Amino acid sequence: MRGIVTTLGRAAIDYALPPRCPACAAVTGEAHRFCAPCWQGLDFLPDEGGPVRAAVAYGSVARDVLLKLKYARRLGHAEPIAAAMRRLMPADAELIVPVPLARWRLWSRGYNQAGLIAGSLARSSGVAVRHDLLVRTRATPVLRGLGLAARRRAVAGAFAVIDPAALAGRHVVLIDDVFTTGATTGGCASVLEAAGARVTTLVFARVLAGSDD
Repeated sequence: MRGIVTTLGRAAIDYALPPRCPACAAVTGEAHRFCAPCWQGLDFLPDEGGPVRAAVAYGSVARDVLLKLKYARRLGHAEPIAAAMRRLMPADAELIVPVPLARWRLWSRGYNQAGLIAGSLARSSGVAVRHDLLVRTRATPVLRGLGLAARRRAVAGAFAVIDPAALAGRHVVLIDDVFTTGATTGGCASVLEAAGARVTTLVFARVLAGSDD
């Protein structure tokens, strides 16, 4: 009897609040799934097995779902983002580490979008995640609109490893949402490597050369 009640209750909730596409909000058959048009609108990138891997090219669909995650508090959007990245997880990955936010930005936003994506990837892959190993030692300016050299200067010395012994000799997957010039993830990777880790950077979307976005 309890099972019937639970099923009916879930059906009522699904009817009142049906699952929606994380990009366009169209009703979908399952939670945390893109609708067919948005799925087809994602430009999936090949797995080239390099030190930097991106699930999709940065375009309108990727931008929409990321903006909702970062600024509209759609925390559940980390699930479909991580699902798209899952195929690129290195087979020998030993630890997942997200790119950290500055304290004031974490306080104002309430969460780190890279941390949410990393947590979802950890649950689906079985690879442990550590949110406390990599920190920002200082706030950095907004990097949008800056060239690569200026971005690198802005993030120089902005990251630090808390427990190098936890990283030495391990294959670490560094997680972020978007890869533009690589200044931020490069700064993070350099301190992780200095602690003795082998680093693969994994992001949801990559801004390709010549992109209008």
